[in-house]
Amino acid sequence: MTVPQRLARTASPSARSARIRISRSSRSSRLLRSSGSSRSFRWWTPYAFLGPYLALFLTFVLVPIGYGVWISLHDWDINVAAKPFVGLGNYAELFDPGSVDGPRFWEAMRATGVFTALSLPFLLIVPLLVALLMNGRFRGRGLYRAVYFAPYVLGVAVIGVVWRFLLDGNIGLVNHYLGVLGLPDDIQWTTDTPAAWWALVLVTLWWTLGFNAVVYLAGLQDIPAELYESARVDGANAWHRFAHVTLPGLRPVALFVVNATLLASANMFGQSYLITGGAPADETKSAIYLIAETGLGRFEMGSASAMSFVLALALMAASTVVFRVFRERQEDR
Repeated sequence: MTVPQRLARTASPSARSARIRISRSSRSSRLLRSSGSSRSFRWWTPYAFLGPYLALFLTFVLVPIGYGVWISLHDWDINVAAKPFVGLGNYAELFDPGSVDGPRFWEAMRATGVFTALSLPFLLIVPLLVALLMNGRFRGRGLYRAVYFAPYVLGVAVIGVVWRFLLDGNIGLVNHYLGVLGLPDDIQWTTDTPAAWWALVLVTLWWTLGFNAVVYLAGLQDIPAELYESARVDGANAWHRFAHVTLPGLRPVALFVVNATLLASANMFGQSYLITGGAPADETKSAIYLIAETGLGRFEMGSASAMSFVLALALMAASTVVFRVFRERQEDR
């Protein structure tokens, strides 16, 4: 006979009845909690929590998208009362080489592709290197993190105006210091290509690398230290630890960084508008720049809306490719 059984047998009748009452009371409490929880969660409870978000999503996303589609199907000039329905005419013009807007739009799409192709490698690799440095243990680490992140808090208007004067081909400080170092000091950073492209890429890199570096740093700090210790025990050198521990551990973060950077680069507008003005001869005029100019400068909102949806479809296709590539690599593991 076990000790609890002996205690139960030797206990007085009053003690046994007390234990029975306590047991019944606890069972009743569990039943009441269970019945109360079933009453508090109805079928509409999840929708009540989702309601505020769905209302905002409907008001600020779906309705503007639907209104934009409606505008793109009309010859919509905000200065003219009549807005005739043209169907897919605005879209057809974009694919007509003989139209006014078609060649300009695809030239702007080409400029967007050039900027994205040039900037994306720098915006992905340089912040990763900075994050690896900031992930180490050294004095003043917090100060370095703040210094790298500081430009990101500035608005594009400030960045554009400041760098417009720094990169000026005649009075800019960049050419001045290049001359001091014995390098060519007559580079036209804002009016000639390919210098204008590199000016836009380097300014964007200086401005935004802090954000990607912070995201990478958060991913690095989530990788368990035990994985690095196990790799060292197995004889892995620094490169092997980076290739087989760091990079796989950063895959979820890298998916976000690649996708967000790709979309941000394709939506570049302020740098081109303020630093180069699209020069020379609209070579650096991005698609967003042209859409803003068409809609807000020429007041042709129908054509601008059609351009916006073609650009959006292109970005959705690019984003889908990124998700598919990362998913296939994850399935291969």
